Amino acid sequence: MQEYDLIIVGAGPIGLACALEAKKNGLSYLVIEKGALVNSLYNYPLYMTFFSTAERLEIGGIPFTNISPKPGRQEALEYYRRVYDHFDLNIHFYEKVLEVNSKDDYKFVKTSKSTYQSSNVVIATGFYDVPNYLNILGENLPKVSHYYKEPHPYAGQKVVVVGASNSSVDAALECWGKGAEVTMVVRKGEIGERVKYWVKPNIENRIAEGSIKAYFNSELTSIHENYVKIQTADGEIDLENDWVLALTGYRPDFEFLASCGIEFSADQLKLPNYNPETMETNVEGIYLAGVVCGGMETHKWFIENSRIHAEIIIFDIINKS
Repeated sequence: MQEYDLIIVGAGPIGLACALEAKKNGLSYLVIEKGALVNSLYNYPLYMTFFSTAERLEIGGIPFTNISPKPGRQEALEYYRRVYDHFDLNIHFYEKVLEVNSKDDYKFVKTSKSTYQSSNVVIATGFYDVPNYLNILGENLPKVSHYYKEPHPYAGQKVVVVGASNSSVDAALECWGKGAEVTMVVRKGEIGERVKYWVKPNIENRIAEGSIKAYFNSELTSIHENYVKIQTADGEIDLENDWVLALTGYRPDFEFLASCGIEFSADQLKLPNYNPETMETNVEGIYLAGVVCGGMETHKWFIENSRIHAEIIIFDIINKS
């Protein structure tokens, strides 16, 4: 059985930052990623633009040069691939971590391909893998997606977009721009306050002029083959429909975290139990890094403000050894 000082679960930007810090400090490490390098970024919409400027996405001291003020998905993929190549990081791709078990002073990490032994484990799995489901009739129909990639398939189609966050607004605008008939269903009374400041006026103007229909203070109640039911402020309506983009956000894999022994707050935020001074959880030797630290508050941590987690974690590991 292969043994390491540190195993990192997830090869997103923060997982990479942890690997870089481990390598810099002479720790033996392995990153295990169930998909591709920076898998969540890879699965983002093709034309997604970051809120942050390029320098705030940098890791490992490698400059992130970008022509436009805000980098997009493709530029980010190129950048993190360059970091991976430059430092020759030890990463196993397309290998899913199934469980982490603690015994004595060691952690045993069982994956879809093997089992590894480590003194410490960092969980940097992000939050993009588990959608916030609507839990309504018809949500499992083929016409429903909880992820959005690009607008082309929806040209000439009747599309319902559920939600009013950045992902929902981007999808609505892009689909409308390619000729889709777009209807937004928004639980609250307005477009989300966290929508990118250069996009928010655009969606509000499209709604005001009637190019995009929006039902505020409304909920999708059921999905059917050729129509959907919407509970609006004025009562329930049936709307002819071809596709539903249920972009209602995502959450960390709480089941996996719990299986590792990590505890959560009892409220709806489900904040994981960890020491912010060390990033170590209630399970000795298991650390959290990145967005996963925020529980249901997935807007709390970003690449730019959680890069520091790598230094905090490695410092603690070194000082305990």
